[in-house]
Parts: sequence; structure tokens; C-alpha cells
Amino acid sequence: MPIHRRLAQTLAAALLALALAGCEESGDRAADPEPTGGARVIAPGKPGEKSRTLTPGEAAKELPDDSPNAADHQYVRRMIEHHRQALTMTALAPGRAASTQVKRLAERIAAAQKPEIGAMEGWQSAHPADPGAAGHDHAMPGMATAEQLGRLKAARGAEFDRQFLALMIAHHEGAVTMAGEALSGGNNVAVEEMATDVVAQQTAEISRMRAMG
Repeated sequence: MPIHRRLAQTLAAALLALALAGCEESGDRAADPEPTGGARVIAPGKPGEKSRTLTPGEAAKELPDDSPNAADHQYVRRMIEHHRQALTMTALAPGRAASTQVKRLAERIAAAQKPEIGAMEGWQSAHPADPGAAGHDHAMPGMATAEQLGRLKAARGAEFDRQFLALMIAHHEGAVTMAGEALSGGNNVAVEEMATDVVAQQTAEISRMRAMG
């Protein structure tokens, strides 16, 4: 994780702890009127630098701005569509796949990506995009074409398994590429965490699918 984001999370956690402590102490001030000198936050320094002691106000001012940028909004919007196509493919497996492994894989993918779609839609609600700031969309990597989906729907047994694995491997590779773009170009910590999870989870699934092929 970039240093400035690690610092942001440390400072944010410290500020929350201070706020909670302040609530607890407010009821005791009448009994303990002696000044305590004020709360302080220990801010970790960069590599090779010492930590600093800050007041809560100073710490708040040093929190980096993680406002979503165009790359964050584009990633979330496109990944929702990307995940939905994965769910379309996994829904075909129970009645068409021959391999129990393929059926279980499809179940795991669906179980993981449904809540991820919900989380991304929640993020969109919390961070409405500026209609005038939409960037140019290019084709999403790994998306199956209408023709490929048609052939997958028509396939049964071992042929379905073969097509499903080939399409889903390409689909996952595309998702990893998109997540990498968000990690390099985005600014929002929540999007960074979602993209990091996609890279970790789908890279592991790619390895499993290749072993099954």
C-alpha cells in the first residue's frame, strides 16, 4: 500500500480513538478539573524519519485527500458490468457442466462476485459521479462476445466445461488488468482495497482453472 495511504489510515484510526476517548472523558471532567495537556496523535514518519506528535487538529490537516477521481469511478462502473457477465456464465453451469469441479467453481465465483457487485453499487451511491466528468470508455478486457456466450449456452457436458474454463480464464485475466489500472490511476482508498481483493482472488482462481483444463 502506498505510504501516504498507510499514513492516512493510521491517522484516521487515531482520530477515531480520540473521539471515542473524548466521549468517555466528558462525563468525568467535573470530578477531575486538572488539565491533561490535551490529546496527542503519534504520526509515523516515512522510512528513515522519526515519528511526530501532533494535535488532533494537526493530524486531521495531514490526512491526504482520497477523493475519488475519474479512474476510480470508471473502474467501479465497468467492473460491475464485468462481474454481471461472470454471473451470466456461472448461471449456465448447473444444468450444462459435466465436471463437478466446474460446477463448484461456478458456485464459488457467483458467491464471491454477487456481494462485490453490491459493495460497488453501494460505493457508487456514496460517491455519485459528475456526469460531465465521464471519461472515454474503451472495450473491457476479457469480456465474452455475444457469439461466445451463444456457443456456451448451446454447449453441454465436456464441451461446456472446456468453453467455460477458457472464457472464464480470459474474463478473470481481464478483471486483473482492470484492477491494475485502478491501482495505478485511482485515488480512493476503498476502490484500492476492492481492486486489491480482485487481483488476489482472481489470480488464484486463474491458477486453479488452468490446472482443471
